[in-house]
Amino acid sequence: MIRRASAIGPAPGLRPELVPDPDAEAARIAAVRRYDILDTPPDGAFDRVAAMAARLFDVPVATVTIVDTDRIWFKAAHGLQGVKEISRDPGLCGSAILRDDALVIPDTLRDPVAADNPLVAGEMGVRFYAAAPIITPDGHRLGTVNVLDTRPRSITEDDTATLADLAAIVLDEMELRLSALRALREEQERREAEKRHAEAEQARAEAERAAREQAEQDKAAIAAFASTLQRTLLPPALPVVPGLELACHYRTASAQDVGGDFYDVFPLDGGRWAFFLGDVCGKGPEAATVTALARHTLRAAAQINPDPVTVLSALNTVLLTDVTAGSRFCTALFGLLEPREGSGFTVTIATGGHPPAYHVRPDDSGAAWVKAVRPKGGMLVGAFPQASFVQTTFSLAPGESLFLYTDGLTEARTPQGAMLGEDGLTGFLHQRTGPVTAASLVEDTVTLLASLPDGAGDDVALLALSVPGPQAAPDSGAAATAHTAAAPEHIGQE
Repeated sequence: MIRRASAIGPAPGLRPELVPDPDAEAARIAAVRRYDILDTPPDGAFDRVAAMAARLFDVPVATVTIVDTDRIWFKAAHGLQGVKEISRDPGLCGSAILRDDALVIPDTLRDPVAADNPLVAGEMGVRFYAAAPIITPDGHRLGTVNVLDTRPRSITEDDTATLADLAAIVLDEMELRLSALRALREEQERREAEKRHAEAEQARAEAERAAREQAEQDKAAIAAFASTLQRTLLPPALPVVPGLELACHYRTASAQDVGGDFYDVFPLDGGRWAFFLGDVCGKGPEAATVTALARHTLRAAAQINPDPVTVLSALNTVLLTDVTAGSRFCTALFGLLEPREGSGFTVTIATGGHPPAYHVRPDDSGAAWVKAVRPKGGMLVGAFPQASFVQTTFSLAPGESLFLYTDGLTEARTPQGAMLGEDGLTGFLHQRTGPVTAASLVEDTVTLLASLPDGAGDDVALLALSVPGPQAAPDSGAAATAHTAAAPEHIGQE
């Protein structure tokens, strides 16, 4: 919650003499056009920033705005229904982008310029206004993140820093969106060039028909790729996979930090499915940006070539070259599911510095048979240009499960103060009795964490896949979602 003690001094207000330089304004508008953000549909990522600002500052209205030549356009507006844009002049946001630092007006009626603003003098009656500019790496101020209240108030320097951090998160989302659009356009250009080349070489009627079919396939692939890019901005719901049960759990360690764990299950061609689970180094807005980039890259790379080692290699290249990733790296497991004739799946899984997955099935002794799936040699993803990755293939038969997790589970402390570790997790899985299902594995693991003195000290993501036994209904499946930005845990299963 925002602290109101030790308030900063009065804001200088909206000085009439603060007029944009024509050349600088032209360059700023060009930057706005470059991000191609104006008049785009609502976006959950930006809506969450506005909602977060409203909660942190305990205000009724918070907005994310982009300043155009003659208007203020709202990319997100929390608490302000039915408003898409307003005139730029006179405008609080239009004046706020003329500053390099945050603009804070504790009492708008005491500010000579703000007092005449329609938001202040009109029905809304704004009495407090604060805004932080959204500044590009090359120094252009695209718009602002704003908080408004109907009563005067003051905020601290830490509060203005928080507002600036929210503006930085908005820019990160815009940079990620711009990178995705560029990748999509390059893919479209590449595919169109291939199509022209194929059509030029094919002289016979059959070859022309094949080229037209390929063009249709390219169109569908580009549409699927665009859909994949959009879905990377939010953790998706797990799908229903014929012949497979899925269950998942996700819990962040702190309500103040954005978690870096991620996972997904999604379809490929030929009845195949892909799945992954990973953990980005660190927490906070920067880690969240890399998480979204990693999820997008894994999904997009798998559409082109689903070979697990190839997919991890593509992610390694992107994390080393994309400026939004900075110097952050991650661990990851990527797997490919291919249905077997009759029932079950062939699983191919590659690792990039991640803890092992566990292959679990009931044993005749009454306990569970447990085997660590640990391809040797997989390196961290995004840390080294020449990183190598390895994979292994095995069968997942009826009654068997595959259990994936992030290191927040194995680093949890036991009552004796030691980390649970891989040995402790192996022992826990081995002691299980009865049917081994995805739902029971996740539920029992969550119960285990809850029984520990301090629970999990780090983010925890769990993903389990199981093939129903002979007694289960045919083509049974479970779909789950698991997403949280705070400490309360979310578990998904059918």
